[in-house]
Amino acid sequence: MLNTLGIAHDVIKKYVKQGFLCIDATAGKGRDTELLCSLCGENGNVIAFDIQEQAISQTMQRLRNLNYSNYKLILDSHSNMKNYAKENSIDCIVFNLGRLPDGDPNIFTTEHTSIPAIETGLTLLKSGGIMVISIYYGGYNGYNERDEIIKYLKTIDDKKFSVLLSSWHNRKNNPPISAIIWKD
Repeated sequence: MLNTLGIAHDVIKKYVKQGFLCIDATAGKGRDTELLCSLCGENGNVIAFDIQEQAISQTMQRLRNLNYSNYKLILDSHSNMKNYAKENSIDCIVFNLGRLPDGDPNIFTTEHTSIPAIETGLTLLKSGGIMVISIYYGGYNGYNERDEIIKYLKTIDDKKFSVLLSSWHNRKNNPPISAIIWKD
């Protein structure tokens, strides 16, 4: 069965090339960071952010087990990406919004940091760059972040970016939503 993460990874695999500079804005368990490290190769680099030490630790262990060295893990909010990368320097940015699977259900992303992070990310992307966002919602974290991000995505300048939003219409229990943003 298709799922949001699988679709996000398919898009990323088609876009990211050797030598790219990428950001995993929400490291989580390190799956996206691992994929980005494998695709951008030794000549590329991945910067991964998370606010939870558990997520940084899990991601570090995953990458060490696979002998990757082309990454930097940062214990900080994704809304502070601008402190670690220059404008127009990033090829790909990935977000998985919601909460850390099997982590503390009371710690989750919110529109208060995610929207500024997306805005900042758009300035960091190179021309031709891509941002892939998976929005997990419901449960403890509710619907505010989903609703506010969907509203925000409609305001992005269509002369500079193309935004695709997709959702599962026949799936129950708050299926994640995907957004893909291309910088022209």
